[in-house]
Amino acid sequence: MEASEREQYKAAIHGDREAFEMIIRTHSRTLFAIAYGILQNREEAQDVVQDSLVKAWKTRWRVREPEKLPAWLAAIARHRAHDIFRKRRPVPYPHEEIEISEDKPADTTAVDQRLHSALATLPELHRAALTLRYFEEMDYCTIENTLGLTNGALRGILGRALASMRRQLRPALASMD
Repeated sequence: MEASEREQYKAAIHGDREAFEMIIRTHSRTLFAIAYGILQNREEAQDVVQDSLVKAWKTRWRVREPEKLPAWLAAIARHRAHDIFRKRRPVPYPHEEIEISEDKPADTTAVDQRLHSALATLPELHRAALTLRYFEEMDYCTIENTLGLTNGALRGILGRALASMRRQLRPALASMD
């Protein structure tokens, strides 16, 4: 972490609105990716980001070490998204195989649905890590800081998440060949 970034976090923690607004611009997309990874719903994810940032501003004094601010923000968003997810009625995801005939091109909407279904079955942390790495294209160091993980833990989580996704998507991917 650069010294200027640390100073910005420190200023935001001590009530500097401009510094906090810069943090909002820097981290909103990441928070959205975390929330969307859990909820799979754009509007709810946007609400989570908004609620998380309001809560962060109100309770910023709790952060003792400025370099931990990104992980703290991510934890707030993750917990808020998880709260919303638990309050929903359970929505069953179809796990039946996608059948695509040999003479027709692959139906991308069916594959997209299968992808969302497979993502939904992953544990929350796996889904968040996968979303940040492959959809938001974040580097490992940023994800580690955001989710509060070590490099080894992140690599293990991504490996398990990808293996699970491959198993679930193998029939759909094989039919695309």
